[in-house]
Amino acid sequence: MNKVIVDVRESDEFKSEHVTDAVHIPLSQLAHQAPGMLKQLKGKEVTIMCHSGRRAQLAKNQLEKMGFDCVVYEGGIEKWKANGLPTVKFKGKHLAIMRQVQIIAGSLVVIGVAGGFYFHPGFYGLSAFVGAGLMFAGASGICMMAELLGKAPWNKNVEGLQQELCQASPNAGHCPPGEESK
Repeated sequence: MNKVIVDVRESDEFKSEHVTDAVHIPLSQLAHQAPGMLKQLKGKEVTIMCHSGRRAQLAKNQLEKMGFDCVVYEGGIEKWKANGLPTVKFKGKHLAIMRQVQIIAGSLVVIGVAGGFYFHPGFYGLSAFVGAGLMFAGASGICMMAELLGKAPWNKNVEGLQQELCQASPNAGHCPPGEESK
């Protein structure tokens, strides 16, 4: 019987490092993608993997409800690497859009608070502005900072950028029809 590993981490995690020949089905897309992909894996021993094992267990529960048998690789890719087993690492320099948003938003909040404390209370407005933007993104599904970063020169010609923008800003028109709610 052939064995296959199904990695249920999100796209940016999978791209940065994964087990060689692992099949990628993000947990957020599992209900949509799994039936078609797993039909091709009938007769194979399916092992579900994530970062540490929690999402793999959630995926296993979903897949069992769909009638698929599988096991969880306890400890995830972290245990895999700790056991000295090989992985494929992304060698590029692209930082995922959501990581860029987190770094910039966090930096602006710190600058606003520090500036308000050390220089002028008006700097606190920067932190409030960023907080309001994050609230808007959460409520509307449109992250304006991700939209702007998607147009930045360092993100031009990045493979998978549309998918990243779909995940970061699902209601902004980047997602194929029916994908924005997943």
